[in-house]
Amino acid sequence: MTGYGKASAEFGGKKITAEIKSLNSKALDLQTRIAPIYREKEMELRAMISSELERGKVDFSLYIECDDASAATPINRPVLKSYLEQLRSVADELGIKDPEGRWLPTLLRLPDVLTRTEVVELTDEEWTVARGVAQQAISRLMDFRRQEGAALERKFTEKIDNIAALLTQIEPYEQARVEKIRSRIVDGLNSIPEVQVDRNRLEQEMIYYIEKLDINEEKQRLVNHLQYFRQTMQNGHGQGKKLGFIAQEMGREINTTGSKSNIAEMQNIVVRMKDELEQIKEQVLNVM
Repeated sequence: MTGYGKASAEFGGKKITAEIKSLNSKALDLQTRIAPIYREKEMELRAMISSELERGKVDFSLYIECDDASAATPINRPVLKSYLEQLRSVADELGIKDPEGRWLPTLLRLPDVLTRTEVVELTDEEWTVARGVAQQAISRLMDFRRQEGAALERKFTEKIDNIAALLTQIEPYEQARVEKIRSRIVDGLNSIPEVQVDRNRLEQEMIYYIEKLDINEEKQRLVNHLQYFRQTMQNGHGQGKKLGFIAQEMGREINTTGSKSNIAEMQNIVVRMKDELEQIKEQVLNVM
Protein backbone atom coordinates (compact mmCIF):
# COMPACT_ATOMS: atom_id res chain seq x y z
CA MET A 1 0.00 0.00 0.00
CA THR A 2 2.98 2.32 -0.08
CA GLY A 3 3.05 4.75 -2.96
CA TYR A 4 3.70 8.30 -4.13
CA GLY A 5 2.24 10.58 -6.78
CA LYS A 6 2.73 14.21 -7.78
CA ALA A 7 1.35 16.41 -10.56
CA SER A 8 1.39 20.13 -11.45
CA ALA A 9 -0.23 22.55 -13.89
CA GLU A 10 -0.05 26.28 -14.68
CA PHE A 11 -3.11 28.49 -14.43
CA GLY A 12 -3.50 32.27 -14.22
CA GLY A 13 0.11 33.02 -13.37
CA LYS A 14 0.36 30.39 -10.65
CA LYS A 15 1.47 26.79 -10.36
CA ILE A 16 -1.07 24.32 -8.91
CA THR A 17 0.51 21.19 -7.40
CA ALA A 18 -1.04 18.06 -5.93
CA GLU A 19 1.04 15.59 -3.94
CA ILE A 20 -0.10 12.31 -2.37
CA LYS A 21 1.70 9.52 -0.54
CA SER A 22 0.52 6.43 1.30
CA LEU A 23 1.90 4.05 3.91
CA ASN A 24 0.65 0.77 5.36
CA SER A 25 -2.52 0.82 7.45
CA LYS A 26 -5.37 -1.60 8.10
CA ALA A 27 -7.95 1.06 7.13
CA LEU A 28 -8.03 4.31 5.18
CA ASP A 29 -6.54 7.10 7.30
CA LEU A 30 -6.66 10.26 5.16
CA GLN A 31 -4.97 13.55 6.11
CA THR A 32 -5.29 16.60 3.81
CA ARG A 33 -3.53 19.95 3.49
CA ILE A 34 -5.42 22.13 1.03
CA ALA A 35 -4.79 25.74 -0.06
CA PRO A 36 -7.50 28.08 1.32
CA ILE A 37 -8.97 28.80 -2.11
CA TYR A 38 -9.76 25.08 -2.58
CA ARG A 39 -11.07 24.39 0.93
CA GLU A 40 -14.67 24.43 -0.25
CA LYS A 41 -13.84 21.41 -2.43
CA GLU A 42 -12.31 19.32 0.35
CA MET A 43 -15.19 16.82 0.54
CA GLU A 44 -15.07 16.29 -3.21
CA LEU A 45 -11.31 15.69 -3.03
CA ARG A 46 -11.76 13.22 -0.16
CA ALA A 47 -14.39 11.35 -2.17
CA MET A 48 -11.99 11.15 -5.15
CA ILE A 49 -9.24 9.70 -3.00
CA SER A 50 -11.39 7.23 -1.05
CA SER A 51 -12.91 5.89 -4.29
CA GLU A 52 -9.42 4.85 -5.44
CA LEU A 53 -7.66 3.97 -2.18
CA GLU A 54 -9.30 1.45 0.12
CA ARG A 55 -6.56 1.18 2.75
CA GLY A 56 -3.46 3.02 3.87
CA LYS A 57 -2.29 6.05 5.83
CA VAL A 58 -2.64 8.71 3.14
CA ASP A 59 -1.28 12.27 3.13
CA PHE A 60 -2.67 14.57 0.41
CA SER A 61 -1.60 18.15 -0.34
CA LEU A 62 -2.98 20.65 -2.86
CA TYR A 63 -1.10 23.92 -2.89
CA ILE A 64 -0.30 26.98 -5.03
CA GLU A 65 2.99 28.63 -5.99
CA CYS A 66 2.51 32.16 -7.37
CA ASP A 67 4.92 33.96 -9.71
CA ASP A 68 6.88 36.94 -8.35
CA ALA A 69 4.53 39.57 -9.77
CA SER A 70 1.34 38.08 -8.34
CA ALA A 71 2.99 37.11 -5.06
CA ALA A 72 4.05 40.68 -4.25
CA THR A 73 1.88 42.36 -1.63
CA PRO A 74 0.19 45.41 -3.22
CA ILE A 75 0.47 48.92 -1.76
CA ASN A 76 -2.82 50.37 -0.55
CA ARG A 77 -2.53 53.68 -2.38
CA PRO A 78 -5.47 55.54 -0.72
CA VAL A 79 -4.18 54.71 2.76
CA LEU A 80 -0.60 55.69 1.85
CA LYS A 81 -1.81 59.00 0.35
CA SER A 82 -3.87 59.78 3.45
CA TYR A 83 -0.90 59.14 5.76
CA LEU A 84 1.32 61.38 3.61
CA GLU A 85 -1.17 64.23 3.65
CA GLN A 86 -1.51 64.01 7.43
CA LEU A 87 2.27 64.02 7.92
CA ARG A 88 2.70 67.10 5.72
CA SER A 89 -0.11 68.90 7.55
CA VAL A 90 1.49 68.15 10.93
CA ALA A 91 4.92 69.21 9.58
CA ASP A 92 3.52 72.56 8.40
CA GLU A 93 1.83 73.22 11.74
CA LEU A 94 4.96 72.44 13.73
CA GLY A 95 7.40 74.04 11.31
CA ILE A 96 9.19 70.78 10.54
CA LYS A 97 11.12 70.83 7.29
CA ASP A 98 9.90 68.30 4.70
CA PRO A 99 12.67 65.66 4.37
CA GLU A 100 12.03 65.42 0.60
CA GLY A 101 10.57 61.96 0.34
CA ARG A 102 12.55 60.37 3.15
CA TRP A 103 9.32 59.59 4.92
CA LEU A 104 8.59 56.68 2.54
CA PRO A 105 10.19 53.91 4.69
CA THR A 106 8.17 55.16 7.67
CA LEU A 107 4.98 55.34 5.63
CA LEU A 108 5.38 51.75 4.40
CA ARG A 109 5.53 50.51 8.00
CA LEU A 110 2.27 52.18 9.01
CA PRO A 111 -0.85 49.99 9.50
CA ASP A 112 -2.74 48.79 6.40
CA VAL A 113 -0.33 50.34 3.88
CA LEU A 114 0.87 46.91 2.74
CA THR A 115 -2.12 44.60 2.84
CA ARG A 116 -4.18 42.35 0.63
CA THR A 117 -7.73 43.56 0.51
CA GLU A 118 -8.97 41.66 -2.51
CA VAL A 119 -11.13 38.54 -2.03
CA VAL A 120 -10.09 35.70 -4.36
CA GLU A 121 -12.91 33.48 -5.57
CA LEU A 122 -12.48 30.04 -7.08
CA THR A 123 -13.65 29.94 -10.69
CA ASP A 124 -14.96 26.86 -12.46
CA GLU A 125 -12.05 27.04 -14.89
CA GLU A 126 -9.45 27.01 -12.13
CA TRP A 127 -11.18 24.19 -10.26
CA THR A 128 -11.25 22.10 -13.44
CA VAL A 129 -7.47 22.48 -13.67
CA ALA A 130 -6.93 21.85 -9.94
CA ARG A 131 -9.19 18.80 -9.97
CA GLY A 132 -7.34 17.38 -12.95
CA VAL A 133 -4.03 17.87 -11.16
CA ALA A 134 -5.35 16.02 -8.09
CA GLN A 135 -6.66 13.16 -10.23
CA GLN A 136 -3.35 12.88 -12.06
CA ALA A 137 -1.45 12.66 -8.76
CA ILE A 138 -3.81 9.93 -7.54
CA SER A 139 -3.36 8.03 -10.81
CA ARG A 140 0.41 8.18 -10.49
CA LEU A 141 0.20 6.85 -6.93
CA MET A 142 -1.97 3.98 -8.19
CA ASP A 143 0.60 3.23 -10.92
CA PHE A 144 3.25 3.14 -8.21
CA ARG A 145 1.12 0.74 -6.18
CA ARG A 146 0.51 -1.52 -9.18
CA GLN A 147 4.26 -1.79 -9.79
CA GLU A 148 4.78 -2.63 -6.14
CA GLY A 149 1.95 -5.17 -6.35
CA ALA A 150 3.54 -6.94 -9.30
CA ALA A 151 6.82 -7.19 -7.38
CA LEU A 152 4.97 -8.52 -4.33
CA GLU A 153 3.19 -11.15 -6.42
CA ARG A 154 6.54 -12.42 -7.69
CA LYS A 155 7.86 -12.46 -4.12
CA PHE A 156 4.83 -14.32 -2.77
CA THR A 157 5.00 -16.87 -5.58
CA GLU A 158 8.65 -17.52 -4.80
CA LYS A 159 7.94 -18.01 -1.09
CA ILE A 160 4.93 -20.26 -1.71
CA ASP A 161 7.04 -22.38 -4.07
CA ASN A 162 9.75 -22.62 -1.42
CA ILE A 163 7.28 -23.80 1.24
CA ALA A 164 5.84 -26.40 -1.16
CA ALA A 165 9.33 -27.67 -1.97
CA LEU A 166 10.25 -27.88 1.73
CA LEU A 167 7.06 -29.81 2.41
CA THR A 168 8.11 -32.53 -0.04
CA GLN A 169 11.48 -32.76 1.72
CA ILE A 170 9.72 -33.95 4.88
CA GLU A 171 8.33 -37.10 3.26
CA PRO A 172 11.54 -39.25 3.27
CA TYR A 173 11.85 -38.82 7.04
CA GLU A 174 8.28 -39.85 7.90
CA GLN A 175 8.62 -43.63 7.50
CA ALA A 176 12.06 -43.64 9.07
CA ARG A 177 10.62 -41.67 12.00
CA VAL A 178 7.94 -44.32 12.62
CA GLU A 179 10.52 -47.13 12.62
CA LYS A 180 12.76 -45.12 14.93
CA ILE A 181 9.92 -44.60 17.40
CA ARG A 182 9.01 -48.28 17.34
CA SER A 183 12.63 -49.37 17.88
CA ARG A 184 13.13 -46.92 20.74
CA ILE A 185 10.06 -48.16 22.61
CA VAL A 186 10.91 -51.84 22.11
CA ASP A 187 14.54 -51.33 23.12
CA GLY A 188 13.42 -49.51 26.23
CA LEU A 189 11.15 -52.34 27.27
CA ASN A 190 13.78 -54.99 26.53
CA SER A 191 16.22 -53.20 28.80
CA ILE A 192 13.92 -54.09 31.72
CA PRO A 193 14.01 -57.93 31.73
CA GLU A 194 11.75 -58.41 34.74
CA VAL A 195 8.84 -56.68 32.97
CA GLN A 196 6.33 -58.94 31.24
CA VAL A 197 4.95 -57.30 28.07
CA ASP A 198 1.60 -58.00 26.48
CA ARG A 199 2.60 -57.85 22.83
CA ASN A 200 -0.93 -57.25 21.56
CA ARG A 201 -1.50 -54.39 23.98
CA LEU A 202 1.93 -53.00 23.15
CA GLU A 203 1.12 -53.03 19.45
CA GLN A 204 -2.16 -51.22 20.06
CA GLU A 205 -0.49 -48.55 22.17
CA MET A 206 2.24 -48.05 19.59
CA ILE A 207 -0.31 -47.68 16.81
CA TYR A 208 -2.20 -45.09 18.88
CA TYR A 209 0.99 -43.19 19.67
CA ILE A 210 2.19 -43.22 16.06
CA GLU A 211 -1.21 -42.06 14.79
CA LYS A 212 -1.03 -39.06 17.13
CA LEU A 213 2.26 -38.12 15.44
CA ASP A 214 0.89 -38.56 11.91
CA ILE A 215 1.14 -35.35 9.86
CA ASN A 216 -0.69 -36.38 6.68
CA GLU A 217 -3.70 -34.22 7.48
CA GLU A 218 -1.53 -31.19 8.26
CA LYS A 219 0.39 -31.68 5.03
CA GLN A 220 -2.79 -31.91 2.96
CA ARG A 221 -4.31 -28.83 4.59
CA LEU A 222 -1.09 -26.90 4.03
CA VAL A 223 -1.07 -27.89 0.35
CA ASN A 224 -4.67 -26.64 0.08
CA HIS A 225 -3.77 -23.34 1.76
CA LEU A 226 -0.83 -22.85 -0.60
CA GLN A 227 -3.09 -23.37 -3.60
CA TYR A 228 -5.76 -21.08 -2.16
CA PHE A 229 -3.16 -18.36 -1.60
CA ARG A 230 -2.14 -18.58 -5.27
CA GLN A 231 -5.76 -18.39 -6.44
CA THR A 232 -6.52 -15.42 -4.21
CA MET A 233 -3.58 -13.47 -5.63
CA GLN A 234 -5.18 -13.77 -9.06
CA ASN A 235 -8.58 -12.43 -7.95
CA GLY A 236 -7.72 -8.73 -8.31
CA HIS A 237 -7.29 -5.96 -5.74
CA GLY A 238 -8.81 -5.81 -2.27
CA GLN A 239 -7.49 -9.26 -1.24
CA GLY A 240 -4.92 -8.16 1.33
CA LYS A 241 -6.89 -9.12 4.43
CA LYS A 242 -7.87 -12.46 2.90
CA LEU A 243 -4.25 -13.27 2.08
CA GLY A 244 -3.37 -12.41 5.68
CA PHE A 245 -5.98 -14.87 6.98
CA ILE A 246 -4.70 -17.62 4.66
CA ALA A 247 -1.14 -16.99 5.86
CA GLN A 248 -2.34 -17.42 9.46
CA GLU A 249 -3.90 -20.80 8.59
CA MET A 250 -0.69 -21.85 6.86
CA GLY A 251 1.18 -20.96 10.05
CA ARG A 252 -1.11 -23.19 12.14
CA GLU A 253 -0.44 -26.22 9.95
CA ILE A 254 3.31 -25.59 9.92
CA ASN A 255 3.38 -25.16 13.71
CA THR A 256 1.42 -28.38 14.23
CA THR A 257 3.77 -30.21 11.89
CA GLY A 258 6.68 -28.88 13.92
CA SER A 259 5.16 -30.02 17.23
CA LYS A 260 4.71 -33.54 15.82
CA SER A 261 8.18 -33.68 14.26
CA ASN A 262 10.26 -35.41 16.89
CA ILE A 263 13.41 -35.83 14.81
CA ALA A 264 15.93 -33.09 14.11
CA GLU A 265 15.82 -33.32 10.31
CA MET A 266 12.08 -32.66 10.15
CA GLN A 267 12.27 -29.87 12.71
CA ASN A 268 15.00 -28.13 10.68
CA ILE A 269 12.78 -28.19 7.62
CA VAL A 270 9.87 -26.80 9.64
CA VAL A 271 12.06 -23.91 10.82
CA ARG A 272 12.90 -23.07 7.21
CA MET A 273 9.21 -23.18 6.30
CA LYS A 274 8.44 -20.78 9.16
CA ASP A 275 11.10 -18.40 7.89
CA GLU A 276 9.55 -18.36 4.41
CA LEU A 277 6.07 -17.83 5.87
CA GLU A 278 7.25 -14.98 8.11
CA GLN A 279 8.48 -13.11 5.04
CA ILE A 280 5.04 -13.53 3.48
CA LYS A 281 3.34 -12.19 6.63
CA GLU A 282 5.59 -9.13 6.65
CA GLN A 283 4.83 -8.24 3.05
CA VAL A 284 1.13 -9.11 3.00
CA LEU A 285 0.52 -5.87 4.93
CA ASN A 286 1.45 -4.05 1.71
CA VAL A 287 -1.46 -5.62 -0.18
CA MET A 288 -4.79 -3.81 -0.44
